[in-house]
Amino acid sequence: MKDVGLDTKAEPTVERTIGFPPRLWDRNAVFVANLLSLFFSNTRGAEVLRQEVGSLETYGGRLVPILNLIFQGGENLLVLEARPDPALCDYFEQELGLSLPEVEIARHRDYLSLLRGDEGWTEEGRRLVDLVRGHRAEFLDGFVTDRALVRLAALSGKQLVTTREGSHRGNNKYLLHQYLEARGLPIFDTFLAADEVGVLGAIRKLSERGYRRGVAKAQVGASGIGMWRLDLGQPERVPDYLFHEGPCLIQGWLEEGVGTRFLGSPSVQMFIGDDRIALFDLTDQILSRRSIHEGNVAPPAYLEENPGLREELLHQGEVAARWLHGEGYRGTASGDFHVVGRKGAFEVRLCEVNARITGASYPSLLARLFRPGGAWLMRNVRLAQPYPSRLILDALDRACLLFRPGSGSGVVPINFNLTRDGYVAKGQFLAMGSDLGEVGELFRAVRNLEVILGEYDRD
Repeated sequence: MKDVGLDTKAEPTVERTIGFPPRLWDRNAVFVANLLSLFFSNTRGAEVLRQEVGSLETYGGRLVPILNLIFQGGENLLVLEARPDPALCDYFEQELGLSLPEVEIARHRDYLSLLRGDEGWTEEGRRLVDLVRGHRAEFLDGFVTDRALVRLAALSGKQLVTTREGSHRGNNKYLLHQYLEARGLPIFDTFLAADEVGVLGAIRKLSERGYRRGVAKAQVGASGIGMWRLDLGQPERVPDYLFHEGPCLIQGWLEEGVGTRFLGSPSVQMFIGDDRIALFDLTDQILSRRSIHEGNVAPPAYLEENPGLREELLHQGEVAARWLHGEGYRGTASGDFHVVGRKGAFEVRLCEVNARITGASYPSLLARLFRPGGAWLMRNVRLAQPYPSRLILDALDRACLLFRPGSGSGVVPINFNLTRDGYVAKGQFLAMGSDLGEVGELFRAVRNLEVILGEYDRD
């Protein structure tokens, strides 16, 4: 494995291209869609994510249309757990004009077998090593850099985009909290708890400060897994897997009430390069009643009525991006915020940083390529009845909703989550247009199509 040789102490330049395509990597790569490694060695967290989401192996397909936008050196290889839908890939290439990476399939268990001695590798694990070693790309990347990716880099002679330490530390909420506190940025009332006794002690302290609700956050989590809502009057037991990385954070929950108005959960989309940082989009998270991510929209609707909010989000986003750079993380990322209005002013607090390709990365990169400066809306829809993908694409086309370059507005199905027999059970749909009103109308039209009837779902 080649030495990455990152200089994490050098100050990077910062580019703000909000609403327009950023400059990303001028290199090619093998990318392993190791979604089940998002929790690193916390296998229970990964198991809970699989139970909550279902068909998790099909989520890697979201990378198909964007990988060559991130790694622009050409000849990229994408390693997925399940083959992407062929009709959707045809649409990406033939209608949208996107170049797509090569795709190979490797199950997560075969990927993890590389952590054993040579005799313990599965046959498919051995094949994966040969594929990566023989590919022309110089770099190796994944959703996170876990021990298996480090091992694969050593076996194949590829250079990691991000070190394991940079990836792990960049996703750690406690380290980020310490950094923000040391720099005097606004933070949530927070107490640490190393066990259930510590949780009860933290709950008591939050109650004394007037809170009725709180949240327990694991140091490393993803997609709502690792976050546990707390009713301080009747607290439930916090799952043990939240303590996997060490003490979890117990924070006061700022809720809407007398004198307090919840504005939103915006995110700053960012790219962390070796010597530069790009802030390229301001989005808003669409959250369920349990605060689970169900989609994104850009730009946030409340920016114009709150002068100075945009600049404060970008300021704190830049602070977070510089922290990521200093920790050694490289690649796309997002900083997620909580914004409330109180006493005629707004308050901005950075909730977390996701050091990876996130659920907002896919729609943002596509929307900023095809509709720079416009608005977009992405939702996850779980279909009431599974349908063939071609039927869904044809229905969108007949309704004049399917996006094509030059049309100015329309809908792009980013990915289909398929059943075992190849029907679409769920999809991620991106509407693009000139403003928020137009993309809202597009999505209402999409939801009127019989083949896309269903419920909004978690990412």
